[in-house]
Amino acid sequence: MRVLVVTAVAPEAEAVGAADCGAEVLVGGVGPAAVAARTAVALAAGPDRRGPYDLVVSAGIGGGFVPYAPVGSLVVAETIVAADLGAGLPDGGWLAVDELGFGRSGHRPPPELAQAAVELTGALYAPVLTVSTVTGSAARAAELTGRHPRAGAEAMEGFGVAEAADLHGLPVLEIRAISNAVGPRDRDAWRIKDALTALTEGFRRLRPLFEAPAPQRPVPRSAVSPSKES
Repeated sequence: MRVLVVTAVAPEAEAVGAADCGAEVLVGGVGPAAVAARTAVALAAGPDRRGPYDLVVSAGIGGGFVPYAPVGSLVVAETIVAADLGAGLPDGGWLAVDELGFGRSGHRPPPELAQAAVELTGALYAPVLTVSTVTGSAARAAELTGRHPRAGAEAMEGFGVAEAADLHGLPVLEIRAISNAVGPRDRDAWRIKDALTALTEGFRRLRPLFEAPAPQRPVPRSAVSPSKES
């Protein structure tokens, strides 16, 4: 299959490229908006003599939720969740954007593809949260785990990549290598080099998946009526 891996920054792209897994790698930018725009442009330009893309993967380093995802481990997304896309309530509650009737706040990667990635890499299979602001306090971490108790990791790009892939009718995966624990910001405790090494090894193990026949394409979001999206 033809695979496009989208990372936020160049060191992540270099780590994926070092795996020699057969995928094409795009530096998409930091945050869901930047990466959605660049991914959509790349997918629109994709069809050429090599054919269209068959799979899109959001990848990079991220924060891990204790105790499920320790530093140096990998997480494959069971669901890709826009964790701060919605509305706060006066009592401290929260309504996701789909509960407001304005769209959706999550994508579910094809389970068979995600499970194959888990088996090849030994990763944790759990929701990955997309946030616009990296968690920097215990209170924020508690808020996120209160709403998403099974979350394995947080990062800033997965939902944007998934939105672009969905508009093109393509399946998406998200894979995160854990560089730090989600919680109080402690930059000295981050292990970015270890996480990048884990990312390279994870993608090296994914080569058999990328060499498999192309998966069946999902129905693109543009073909789904708004009343059925949520």
